[in-house]
Formats: sequence, C-alpha cells, structure tokens
Amino acid sequence: MPSYKQLTAQLEKLHKEVAVAREKEIAQAIAEIKEKIAEYDITAEELGFSSRAAAPRKKPLPARYRNPKTGETWSGRGRAPGWLAGKNRDRFLIQD
Repeated sequence: MPSYKQLTAQLEKLHKEVAVAREKEIAQAIAEIKEKIAEYDITAEELGFSSRAAAPRKKPLPARYRNPKTGETWSGRGRAPGWLAGKNRDRFLIQD
C-alpha cells in the first residue's frame, strides 16, 4: 500500500497534468472557434455579446414642487429635499 507522501506526490503530479491538458485543449478550442467565426463572418452581437453600449437613459421627470425662496425644484421621486420636510407639500406644488 502506498504511503500518504507517495499519494500526495501522485496527486500533485496529476494536478499538473490536468492543468497542462486543460491549457492545450483550451488553446485548441479557441483556434477552432476563431476559425468558425472567420469562416462564417460571425459578429459578437450574433453570439450574444453586446457592444457595451449604454442603455438609453430615461428622461428626467418634470418638476412637481418648487421652493419659492430659492427656486429649487423636486420631481416628487426619491427622498424629499430638506426644504420640504415636515411641511404641507400642496403649498409647494407647481401649477401647470
């Protein structure tokens, strides 16, 4: 029966062999993929890779509230500004 030391040495050797075999197969797979891409003139978008273009931005919401002292506005979304905290919001509504 092999000793613990012998088994760990065998395991380490196998790990190295696995790594070498993996690298070789990956290189071969990449070469085959590149060949097919060139042969069929496939684009990144056709493969499902986006061109990293930013998603279209949403337009900002129109202001619904205005601070009469400073002219500062707030759309009504998100955290309320300090000038509106604890006050009746109806008084600050912007009339159309």
